[in-house]
Amino acid sequence: MWALMNAAGYRRLGAAGALATAAGGWISGKLPAHDPWGLWIDHGSTVRTAAAVLAYTGLTVLVVAWWQYGRTASSVRETLTTLAWWTAPFLLTPPLYSADVYSYIAQGAMVIEGHDVYTVGPSSLDPAGIGGDAAASVGNHWRDTPAPYGPLFLLLSAAVAKTTGGTIVPAVLAMRLIALASLVLIVWALRRLAREHGTSESRALWLGALNPLLLMHVVAGMHNDGLMIGLMLAGLALALRGRWVAGSALVGLAMMVKSPAAVALLFIGVTVHASATGPRLRRWAKGLLAPGLVACAVAGSATLISGTGFGWLRTQGVAGNIHTALSVVSDLGLGLGELGRLLLGTDPEPVKSAVQTLGLAAAVVLILVLARRSMNGHLPPVHALGLGLLALVALSPMVQPWYLLWGLVVVAATQQYGRVATVLVVLSAALVYETHPTGATPPYGFALAAITALVATLVVRRTPLVAEAAPTSVPGPRTAEPAPEPLSADAPQGTA
Repeated sequence: MWALMNAAGYRRLGAAGALATAAGGWISGKLPAHDPWGLWIDHGSTVRTAAAVLAYTGLTVLVVAWWQYGRTASSVRETLTTLAWWTAPFLLTPPLYSADVYSYIAQGAMVIEGHDVYTVGPSSLDPAGIGGDAAASVGNHWRDTPAPYGPLFLLLSAAVAKTTGGTIVPAVLAMRLIALASLVLIVWALRRLAREHGTSESRALWLGALNPLLLMHVVAGMHNDGLMIGLMLAGLALALRGRWVAGSALVGLAMMVKSPAAVALLFIGVTVHASATGPRLRRWAKGLLAPGLVACAVAGSATLISGTGFGWLRTQGVAGNIHTALSVVSDLGLGLGELGRLLLGTDPEPVKSAVQTLGLAAAVVLILVLARRSMNGHLPPVHALGLGLLALVALSPMVQPWYLLWGLVVVAATQQYGRVATVLVVLSAALVYETHPTGATPPYGFALAAITALVATLVVRRTPLVAEAAPTSVPGPRTAEPAPEPLSADAPQGTA
C-alpha cells in the first residue's frame, strides 16, 4: 500500500498523524498548573489516557509518513510545503513532550524581578507574581535548579514574560514563535550548507528539518536547542562563504543560548586556517584564535547588556546532576559506583562523577581528532563538526532525546546516504517514543523506542531507503539536484 503513494500522499498522511498527535496532546500534553483562560485544563485520568493513546497513534503515523516520504523524489518546494503542513497542527497546542518552556518563562520573570537566575531556581518567584503560574508548572527536578542557559536566551524569555505579563497561554505561544523562527533559520542554513557541499537540499531538509524528532521537540516542545542549532548553522553557512567574522559572531550568540555551540568555533577555525595566507604561524594563529576571540567578544557583550552576570559560566554542569538513562557514561558510572559500594563499601557518587568526567574527556579527544582530520583534508569541516557533536552527546553525563539534533542537523547537510545518516534515521524514528506527551519518561517509552529501533533497522537492511532524483525546485539558473544513492546500512560513507 505504501509503495503506491506519492509525495503528496505521504504529505497528507503525515498531516493526519500530526493532527492526531496535536489533538491528543491538547489533553495529554504538559498542561500548566493553572490556566486562567481555561483552554489547557485537565479532563480526568480516563480522558487523559485516551488522549495519550491518540497522540502515540498519530505520532506513529507521522513517523511512517516521514520514513516513506524519504523514498520519494521530492523537490525543495514540495518538502517545504510538507514541512508547513506537518508543523501547522502544533501551533496552538500546550507544550508537548517537555515542561521546559515553563522554566524558560519563569526564568524570564526572574530576570524582570531582579533574581539571580544563576543562583536560585523558579521556586524563588512569588506565586502571585508575573511568573507564578509558570513556576508552579515547572517539573519537580528543576524548580530549585539555576538556569544553565546563556544571557541571550534569558533576554528573550524576559521579553516574553514582560510582553505577556506571564499569562500562561500567551507566554507559551510567544515561546513557540521563537521556536518557529528557529525552524525557519534552520531551513535557511540547511539549504545553503547543502549547496556548499554539493548535496541534495530536499534530502537535507527531509533529514534535518522534517524530522519528527525535531518537530516534536523544537516546534511542539519548544526546546531552546532549536535556536542554538539555527544560529550555529547560520554561522557555519556564513563562514563557508568567507564571512567568518559574522559567522563566528552568530556562533557566539548560539553559545549565549546553550554552550555546546562553542564546538563549532573549532571547525570555523579550520576553515579560516585553510583560506588564510601568509606565514604558517600567522595562519595557525588566525585559525585557532580569531573565531574564538570574535565569539568571546559577542558573548561578553551579550552578558553585559543582559545584566544577568557571568554566572552562566558556573552553571553549565547543573543538568548533569539529573540522571538520564540515555547517558551511557552515567549508567556505567552508576553501575560501577554501586558495585564498589556493595564490594568495598565506598561512596558511589565519586565513582560516577569520575566516569562522567572521563566521558567528557574522551569526547574532547574525539572532537580534536576530527578537527585534525578536517585540517588535513580528510573530512569537510562541517561534517566533522556534526560527528563531533554526536560524539559529545553520546559521551555526555546527561542525554535527552532531542540532544541528537545537535549533530544530526549538521550531518543532514553534508552526508545524506551513508552509514551515519542511516543510524540517525533509525534513532530519530525510535527516540520520539522515549518521551510521553507530558514530558515524562515512562519505562514503556524505552520499550517502544527499542522496538522501533529494531524494526527500523530490519526494514533498512531489507529495503534500503531510496529516493530518485528530484527536479530542480527553485526558479533561476540552478542545476538539478544530484541523483541520490541508496540510504542503507551497507552504503559507503561518502561526503562531499
